[in-house]
Amino acid sequence: MRCSPSGRSVGRRRLLGFGLAGLALGAGATPALGATPASAATPSTPGAPGAPAPDTPAPAPEAVAAWGRQAATVAAAQIGVPYAWGGGDRLGASIGFCDEENGYLNGQCLGENTVGFDCSGLALFCWYRASGGAVDLAHYTVAQYHRSAPVAARDLLPGDLLFFSRPDAPLHHVGVYAGGGAMIHAERTGTLVARLSDVLDDPRWAPEFAGGRRPLPLARPA
Repeated sequence: MRCSPSGRSVGRRRLLGFGLAGLALGAGATPALGATPASAATPSTPGAPGAPAPDTPAPAPEAVAAWGRQAATVAAAQIGVPYAWGGGDRLGASIGFCDEENGYLNGQCLGENTVGFDCSGLALFCWYRASGGAVDLAHYTVAQYHRSAPVAARDLLPGDLLFFSRPDAPLHHVGVYAGGGAMIHAERTGTLVARLSDVLDDPRWAPEFAGGRRPLPLARPA
C-alpha cells in the first residue's frame, strides 16, 4: 500500500473533485484545520521504481532553509486534518477519492467524502505555501524524491522531506521533518495528520527510512 496515488490518478480526481474542494476551503485560505478521520494504508508509488536522484549536495542557502522552517510551521498547522486519499494541492486540503483498493475504511469509501491530505499532498502544499510557489512539487512521492537533494540524517533541517520504502512498495510514504527528530505526516485513511516523535528510532518507521531530502526550487529563466 502507498500513502498517496500516482500523478495520473490525482489528475483524474482533480477533474472530478476540484470544484467541490474549492467550495469547502476557498482559494487563498490559511492552512486548513479540520478533524474527522478518513482508510487504507500508505499510497504514492504506482509501481514506479523510484530510482535515486543524482546525489548532488543539498542546497542550503538561507532562503531555502527559511522556506523549510516555514514548511514545518505550515505542516504543524495541519495537525488534526483528516487523511484523504488523493487529497491536498497548492491551496491546501482538498477532497479525496477512492480507487480500486484505497480510500476505504471498513468497506466504506471515505475518500470521496473527505477534505484532507494524503502524504505527498501534505508535502506539496507545505512547500508551495512556504516558498511562495518557488517550490512546486508534484502530487506524487517518487516525483518529489526526484525534485529534491539528499540530506544526511545528521544534517536534517525543519521542512526537509523524509521518505520511506519497502521491498514491495518503493518510496511508499513521505513526511515533513519537524525538527528534533519528529515528523509530521498523513499516514492512511482513517487517521489524521499527526506529529510523530523520534521517527528515526520508531520501530514502525525506522526500518523503512529511505533518506531525507531537501526540495529544490524551480529553475528560473535567466
